[in-house]
Amino acid sequence: MDAIAHTITGAIEQSIQVKEKILASPFLLEMIDDLSEDIVGAFKSGNKVLLCGNGGSAADAQHIAAELSGRFYTDRDPLFAEALHVNTSYLTAVANDYSFAEVYERMVRAKGRKGDILIGISTSGNSENVIKALRSANQLDMITAGMTGADGGKMNDCCKYLIKVPSTDTPRIQEAHILIGHIICEMVEKDLFS
Repeated sequence: MDAIAHTITGAIEQSIQVKEKILASPFLLEMIDDLSEDIVGAFKSGNKVLLCGNGGSAADAQHIAAELSGRFYTDRDPLFAEALHVNTSYLTAVANDYSFAEVYERMVRAKGRKGDILIGISTSGNSENVIKALRSANQLDMITAGMTGADGGKMNDCCKYLIKVPSTDTPRIQEAHILIGHIICEMVEKDLFS
């Protein structure tokens, strides 16, 4: 097998191994289920889901928000879900006038209400702007959730739910995050609209 084929099969095999570890963890599966139930409860109560992350994690936050606010499998009413980075004028103004560490925290203070949910995504668990947003959300009595890698980093101390993907490899962690996001979207949609 040549080097290119080895790289391809190696990446796929590593991705499968991470997902098999998640599948074998009753603790992680129960946490995904519990978070999904809290999201359903929030939507039933008229609350919303906010998401944040950086780079690929920002893309995942936006992807999950789109699945909830648009549709997943079912043609149904939209759900109030929003990724906090999509207003680039706001993002660049706050980053310039305050600091990049403030961009999500300020938006949580503006939009977050008791009973809302904030999902912070960071493969390291140490993204300062995500940590500050989660801490602010906790002060507002929001439900906080995080998706990280195996260590969890500083997010260990600021989330009601912390889904730690059992890997230290950023691409494999991100692949698992979007899988978990899709599972949550499917469970929420089934519960609310089946």
